[in-house]
Amino acid sequence: MTTDLAIAQRATLRPIGEIAARLGLTDDDIIPYGRGKAKLANPPSGGDGKLILVTAISPTPAGEGKTTTTVGLTDALREVGANAVACLREPSLGPCFGVKGGATGGGYAQVIPMEDINLHFTGDFHAITSAHNLLSAMLDNHIHWGNAAGIDPGRITWRRVLDMNDRALRNTVVGLGGRANGVTRETGFDITVASEVMAILCLARDKADLHARLSEIRVGARADGSLVKAEEIGAPGAMAALLNDAVLPNLVQTLEGTPVLIHGGPFANIAHGCNSVIATKAALGLADYVVTEAGFGADLGAEKFFDIKCRKAGLAPSAAVVVATVRALKMHGGIPRGELQAENVAAVKAGAANLVRHVENVKGFGVPVVVAINRFTADTEAELATVAECVEALGVEAILCEHWAKGGKGATALAEAVIALAAEPSEFSVLYPDRMPLWDKIETVARSIYRAGEIVAAPGVRERLSQWEEAGFRDLPICMAKTQSSFSADPTKLGAPKGFSLPIREVRLSAGAGFVVALTGEVMTMPGLPRHPAAEHIDVVDGRITGLS
Repeated sequence: MTTDLAIAQRATLRPIGEIAARLGLTDDDIIPYGRGKAKLANPPSGGDGKLILVTAISPTPAGEGKTTTTVGLTDALREVGANAVACLREPSLGPCFGVKGGATGGGYAQVIPMEDINLHFTGDFHAITSAHNLLSAMLDNHIHWGNAAGIDPGRITWRRVLDMNDRALRNTVVGLGGRANGVTRETGFDITVASEVMAILCLARDKADLHARLSEIRVGARADGSLVKAEEIGAPGAMAALLNDAVLPNLVQTLEGTPVLIHGGPFANIAHGCNSVIATKAALGLADYVVTEAGFGADLGAEKFFDIKCRKAGLAPSAAVVVATVRALKMHGGIPRGELQAENVAAVKAGAANLVRHVENVKGFGVPVVVAINRFTADTEAELATVAECVEALGVEAILCEHWAKGGKGATALAEAVIALAAEPSEFSVLYPDRMPLWDKIETVARSIYRAGEIVAAPGVRERLSQWEEAGFRDLPICMAKTQSSFSADPTKLGAPKGFSLPIREVRLSAGAGFVVALTGEVMTMPGLPRHPAAEHIDVVDGRITGLS
């Protein structure tokens, strides 16, 4: 079977100036990074394009194909004559070398140059990692040289980051070796995609807003409980300098030459899971249809896309696509991975409860929805018909898509359905008002989106939220950190569980990004590698990268 990497490496990479011209851009509007990549020198700040969100059911090892569908739909929109561009997130090295693999799509619905994008790309993640850790270094240095801000070392909340899965760094001790090496204290590492600096870059309107948000980061507290800003230790200017190029969106292309803006890369299970506001608004000013994705299932990425990104950026999506596969629905229906090839209509029907709930949730935001069935060769007509019947009761159409095998031509029916939906008036609204108390916002997401019963706060959680409200942060939205595998905090509860207990173990203030993170269950902000990571199979043979997926 031909691999995604082989397909990508056989593709003809068009000059990036040609791709830019398809968006009406000239050579003066881009900063080339070699032949097939560029940054937008002066990205537009908005326009009249229609914004289309691609989201999905709760992910399973069987695969759903959200990025593949985003790429295939954008190619298909161009195939039917529409001026379209895709907006994606940048891949993290953690999944590339771990389990999930890269994030450039698959089959004949891919973004290229695949290897570059999945590895170092234009260096944005390295810049974000460096800016974040510069603040960490300056914070410890500030304390070492007298601590003029009066920071309590025991109340420092700012951790370090690394764009790699490394469980050994989750909890660390710094400052060992005597006074000359700083104050000894416990801390740890998060993966770069969970960094507040990543979220700031993705939610900033422009470079000035980026700088202002970096200044608002809270790094810890004094003995009296008052919070300490990054600007008090003199870090934001240098951080902004490191991010000066990284804040500009990246332009690349699909296999079919469709323009794609890839920028930012937060995970949706531990962060807000959307590409940058700057890239999205630039795309809306350059094309009539902008297709973007939000990470993992609609309970995570789509909810945060609506309640954080759209709320903060003033965006109103015109339509949404919920991606599902028959294979994944069988897993949600209780079938193990090794038995997915056999027809099982009953399992599809049982697992479709997961799809139905995601569709209901998206419709609850007032956004028109269509379901995209990402077809696999083993899918039977009876199974496909069952999926269509399950969502038909919601007034939603399920469209069979074959973009993995056929590229844009395999998703033209989906493109036409999206165009029809986007022509309808938008009734988009967020889930909760700004002035709702922070704990009530957590409960609203947990009950309305997840269908939780009891929401349990660990000791100190509600007190901390109350303190932040008194400090002026009541209006911030909530960014839930939860397993992507289930509506609950238990990754083994597949399908559509309800009435479960949802534990809130910790809350973190991301004042610069403009949200409060609520960590549920045992979700980790620094993943670990599996027993046999994908890195074991990646190599360079005769100058070409192999094994990357």
